[in-house]
Amino acid sequence: MAGLYIHVPFCKSRCIYCAFYSTTLLKYRQRYVDAVCKEIALRGENIDTIYLGGGTPSQLTIPQLKQLLETIHLYNKVAENNEITIECNPDDVSEEFASALPQLGINRVSMGAQTFDNERLLFLHRRHTAEQVTLAVERLRKAGIHNISIDLMYGFPNETINDWEYDVDAALRLDVEHLSAYCLMIEEGTPLYMQLRVESSEFKVDEELERQMYELLINKLTAAGYEHYEISNFAKLGFRSRHNSNYWRDIPYIGIGAAAHSYDRQCRSWNVADIHQYMEAIERDEIPCERELINEDTHYNDRITVALRTKEGLDLNSLTTRYRQYITEQARPYIVENLLRIQDHHLILTRKGLFVSDMVMSDLMMVD
Repeated sequence: MAGLYIHVPFCKSRCIYCAFYSTTLLKYRQRYVDAVCKEIALRGENIDTIYLGGGTPSQLTIPQLKQLLETIHLYNKVAENNEITIECNPDDVSEEFASALPQLGINRVSMGAQTFDNERLLFLHRRHTAEQVTLAVERLRKAGIHNISIDLMYGFPNETINDWEYDVDAALRLDVEHLSAYCLMIEEGTPLYMQLRVESSEFKVDEELERQMYELLINKLTAAGYEHYEISNFAKLGFRSRHNSNYWRDIPYIGIGAAAHSYDRQCRSWNVADIHQYMEAIERDEIPCERELINEDTHYNDRITVALRTKEGLDLNSLTTRYRQYITEQARPYIVENLLRIQDHHLILTRKGLFVSDMVMSDLMMVD
């Protein structure tokens, strides 16, 4: 069974670090939802998980969310024990919004807290305050949502290790079921990239400090009982993200909406990243996407980049003899250096290897 991802690109305002496709043209929400529902009808499948991501899905109205979910169930065979996640901005979680989610069948909420420092939230152009994160969690609990995830971010300009420890401790006090933490990426084309380039032509990332922050994160969360099941993700027992875990396990997924990606092991496809082009095409009964066929080497490389992110690592028995021999040879020096280990026929990053995972994965790939 596949995972279903719905991209909701609407944002009330844009964060300066975000490189995902989004728009502030909220007046198109209903037309867009109608188009998404039409694409859903064109692409019915058997699905195990549903994920409403963005953008800011919580910028949709409750009737619009109801329309989406009813359409999904009408045209797809949805597993009974499903996981339905919605991404929310904390300041969107009113008592009315929170209480509506379980009635819609939504049983998991992912919120972008990012930091509990209000000055850094302003720097990121986030709409919410640190206090609103706590309030949102309280409202969701009261409404009966018992699977909450929050995102944290570290590596801000001028952030200290003590600043980061404060954020991690604040997150732990919320006692949520799932935590994700990402280093702030300064991606070309974002307002943050332009801002830092103008302010300081010599802005440099302190890689050693980022390593210390990541180590502090692992130590704090594992000591608090969270399972470190993927490079950037931590969960209480039984609360791994099923939807994202499907990505890492090479399970097909369907992406609906502007800029959404789909994958079926043989082919990758992605919809046009423009709501106007997207809506106009769907209204003509066309799906505006591009496709890429995946050859064996590309599929192998994809497996490396997702499976090695996980606690279980890459199942060597799932590879053909050719790729198993290749990766075993490539991995040998990293096993000697204690960056990789083999356990029960799985190739796994060690704790030490987590800190250089990009380099290790790159060297395990097939190259032309």
